[in-house]
Amino acid sequence: MSNEPTSSFYELRLPPSDGISSVNFCPNSVNLLVTSWDSTVRCYDTQNNVQKWQYNHKGPVMDGCFPEKNKVFSGDVFGSVKHYDPVAGVEKEVGSHEDGVRSVVYNSDTQQLFTGGWDQQLKLWDIRSDKMEISNHDLQSKIFTMDVSPISNMLVIGTADKYVTIYDTRQMETHLQKRESSIKYQTRCIRTFTDGKGYALASVEGRIAMEYFDPSPAVQSKKYAFKCHRLTESGVDVVYPVNCIAFNPHYGTFATGGCDKNVFFWDGANRKRLHALKTYPTSISSMSFNTDGNILAVASSYTFEEGEKDHPPDQIFIHNILSEKIIKPIK
Repeated sequence: MSNEPTSSFYELRLPPSDGISSVNFCPNSVNLLVTSWDSTVRCYDTQNNVQKWQYNHKGPVMDGCFPEKNKVFSGDVFGSVKHYDPVAGVEKEVGSHEDGVRSVVYNSDTQQLFTGGWDQQLKLWDIRSDKMEISNHDLQSKIFTMDVSPISNMLVIGTADKYVTIYDTRQMETHLQKRESSIKYQTRCIRTFTDGKGYALASVEGRIAMEYFDPSPAVQSKKYAFKCHRLTESGVDVVYPVNCIAFNPHYGTFATGGCDKNVFFWDGANRKRLHALKTYPTSISSMSFNTDGNILAVASSYTFEEGEKDHPPDQIFIHNILSEKIIKPIK
């Protein structure tokens, strides 16, 4: 049995001074976008372990995305949506929600920006036009999480009422599907499959659901849910929220991060756990794979699931995956 290490990791220098809300790699780049409750949006060169640039909001930043080298988008608790061009060094206000912006996603295939807020609104923006807000959709419940697949052009939204709403981004007049979540507890995170055929949904109750877009009975028979991020303490099964999911763009396997301080790799097709990374100092708030799928950024940042208390500092770890066996599907 080989004793070669499966991954190596290091900590990014000069992390944000408050909770880390999201980490996202720019495609085909070592640059990592980090949003934080300290009101900053930062970019780190993960290869050289330096911060490249930063811009600020007037309040805590809850999400951001970095779809192209000259496009960064972010949203804050006061409803502000910003666009920053790192190449030109230009920052501008895109628009706003009436309450906090919880999720910011960009469809690179259709050049569309989507924001979802606590004001129950889904907004579509075109930053190329003078009137940037294209449409507004009332989902009648707070938006907690969103993701979009550039492969299938499906936009998936998880709301506080435990429903999942699905749009085809090429036909935004009305939603394509609206489903009750197959998990009975609150949704924390949704991420689309690498092949664009479905999505994984994480809940506060230590469970992941694997769902498919195609409504046909044959395809729907493939869906399933499984338990994860649970520990047995003094003979009692303790259940932890699953905060984040990150799909490996090369293999289609995925990682989950939870309030149990753990990151696990999974083979969804074969319903198997592949690997566990080291235990972190505190909750895992966000994760992102780079385009090649051989680097994983992990935000170790307390998510206040146990209320206000002393907690470890907010940190970002960069994992270089040295052995593909920990992320490669089982044959």
